[in-house]
Amino acid sequence: MSEILLEAKEISKHFGGVKALDKVNLTIHKGEIHCLVGENGCGKSTLIKIISGFYKPDGGSIYFDSQEYPSLDINQSIQMGIQVIYQDMSIFPNLTVAENIAMNYELYNKRKLVNWKNVRKIARQALDHIGINIPLDETVGTLSIADKQLIAIARSILYNSKLIIMDEPTSALTRKEVDKLFRVIRQLQEEGISILFVSHKLDEVFEIADQFTVFRNGKTIISKPAQNVTNEQFIYYMTGRTIEEEYFTAKNADFNKSLFRVENLCLKNGFENINFDIHPGEILGITGLLGSGRTELAKTLFGLYTASSGKIYIEDKEVQIRTPMDALKLKVGYVPEDRLTEGLFLTQSIENNMIISNIDRLKRKNKTVDYKKGIEDSKYWIKSLGIKLHELKDGIQTLSGGNQQKVVLGKWLETRPKVLILNGPTVGVDIGAKYDIHNYLRKLAEEKDMAILLISDDISEILMNCNRILIIKSGHITGEYKNTDLDSSKLQALITEGVG
Repeated sequence: MSEILLEAKEISKHFGGVKALDKVNLTIHKGEIHCLVGENGCGKSTLIKIISGFYKPDGGSIYFDSQEYPSLDINQSIQMGIQVIYQDMSIFPNLTVAENIAMNYELYNKRKLVNWKNVRKIARQALDHIGINIPLDETVGTLSIADKQLIAIARSILYNSKLIIMDEPTSALTRKEVDKLFRVIRQLQEEGISILFVSHKLDEVFEIADQFTVFRNGKTIISKPAQNVTNEQFIYYMTGRTIEEEYFTAKNADFNKSLFRVENLCLKNGFENINFDIHPGEILGITGLLGSGRTELAKTLFGLYTASSGKIYIEDKEVQIRTPMDALKLKVGYVPEDRLTEGLFLTQSIENNMIISNIDRLKRKNKTVDYKKGIEDSKYWIKSLGIKLHELKDGIQTLSGGNQQKVVLGKWLETRPKVLILNGPTVGVDIGAKYDIHNYLRKLAEEKDMAILLISDDISEILMNCNRILIIKSGHITGEYKNTDLDSSKLQALITEGVG
């Protein structure tokens, strides 16, 4: 066993009456890739902020290179060789690649004048070090999330890093981008740098981790080598319950009736001649790579984009959906891929976020809003969807990602939609909340009075929850399959076949 680099012992942290961390422990060895996992709200981010000096613990100690520290401050943490790459990566979108990588380093070394030649040299060396070629003069705001992630890593190694903490680094990456990131992580490991990889994606833990630690409800549940645990055990450690998901088969579907139909739908520079029909009792899945046209299709069906040609039918009646208001009037609901920018009002309360889609139905004759009825409706969905919260009047940002997504789903279900379009409904959602959402969608399908369209690039999500699956590539539907005729590898091959 290699030498211990960092040890967090009996760390506790309270926020008001909430116990975020309750005597948790974490041990990271030198040159180790260690995954810290757990559901949203379990305390992962709080511990990261204590290790990086952003928070001071209420109890416990941190040992780094065998030296004890009751707490750290941010500068001390950086000087010791601890770097954190948060989900937002803390980059400056209006600056160039070279500026983002090297400017902080210049400030760290107390340079009073900027030597632009030196800035470019530092940035190029950092990118070369991890084998990445990104144009130094490119404005970072124009780059992909994956490239931004690599820029943040290149920046972190300038500080003689001993420990790099990555907070949910793959939440918005494609499989190819994840592979590139993992290659860089393994290279850093070979150089003796320790990696704390924070995630709730089980497949990533098994693929990249040497060791893992599970947090649940602010407590350490287990810490052991990743190869010594099964997928089922892992899920139980994370959630405290046994989750068994089986293929959704839509055994009671009525294939003689149409709830939602699309004929030769086209969007200029988006997709062409899309055709499908959704029947009572089933969930139709559409999957494809990033840029395949799947998101453009979802937004067109909700009126965020206007189709250039083609027809849409709801219960065999042709309809026009040119705007989201058209969609709302026709009882079409849309759960977007990015809940933070498209699905929620982040400055508003949970209550206001729940009732906003149904505000017209809550209006009284005097044009005031019946908030009492809105609260009753909200409580119904909180109970039905298992949303965990303190009070309805709390800000939406007080909820975990999974509970926020349930709020988005609940607000659309409250409109009593005839058509429910879900675009990446569990992106950034932990496994427990993911299971709850999938289970509820299956129940909705069984009621047979709502057309459910699930659009996602999550192979497991599509395979387990959609009885029929359409593959979309370069804006065209290239095949239709029963989920029971596929497995993960077959579906992945169908999605990537012929894609360079």
